[in-house]
Amino acid sequence: MAAKETIHPTAVVDPRAEIHEGVEIGPYVIIDGEVKIGRGTRVMAHAYLTGWTEIGEDNSIHMGAVIGHEPQDREYTGGKTYLRIGHRNIIREHVQIHRGTKPESSTSIGNDNFIMNHAHIAHNCEVGDGVVIAGGALLAGYVHVGDGAFISGNCVVHQFVRIGKLAMLRGLSRTSRDVPPFCIMDDTHTVKAINQLGLERAGYSEGEIRAIREAFAQLFRRKSNLALAVQELENRDLLSKEVVYLLDFIKTSERGVCFGPRGR
Repeated sequence: MAAKETIHPTAVVDPRAEIHEGVEIGPYVIIDGEVKIGRGTRVMAHAYLTGWTEIGEDNSIHMGAVIGHEPQDREYTGGKTYLRIGHRNIIREHVQIHRGTKPESSTSIGNDNFIMNHAHIAHNCEVGDGVVIAGGALLAGYVHVGDGAFISGNCVVHQFVRIGKLAMLRGLSRTSRDVPPFCIMDDTHTVKAINQLGLERAGYSEGEIRAIREAFAQLFRRKSNLALAVQELENRDLLSKEVVYLLDFIKTSERGVCFGPRGR
């Protein structure tokens, strides 16, 4: 027999909401609007879920989280916008995730992410899979976060910035430029090294990591124009797919990418 949802008697649930099997709704939770919650998800005390929000299966939404509220954007005019959250995400205390700004636009969160207390994900952000966003980190509107990225505590990310796959932002750092994949960023949009530990944990081989390290040195540790350094690398034979991915990320940047270490 399928598990039935469990809704605490103090919770307020809009009749338009769709609550699937095995969902737990805790004390004083408010679900306001056409919210959809997939099976096995747990929503804990005092969380507030609203708007046109779709939440997948086996998520944990902790106390005081605000999920799917109106965007903090002067351009929002009250239109129908969305928040879509995948599966197996952990969303901790007092996290705020806002839906899109323009009508029919959306904010999207993938699968298996860990979003810690008081983190803020603004309108129209796209967060991939396996991302860690630590406590107090702030993502402005239209930020794109690649799979496996790690955004440490109290980092600040400017609107429209891209955070590359398996990049790591150290605590209290800030960026208004794109953060290349596989790199560690510190201070103000400055990359210091490659994210070797993250690459090892993700299963990259010693040879693949060596190729990324050598490309990083060519791109960010030389006193040369970045576009020329990219061109020099592209002229080499048999580049690894990881290096090609890194170069493509740089070439498609609209905001410009992080600087290399100062004093290089």
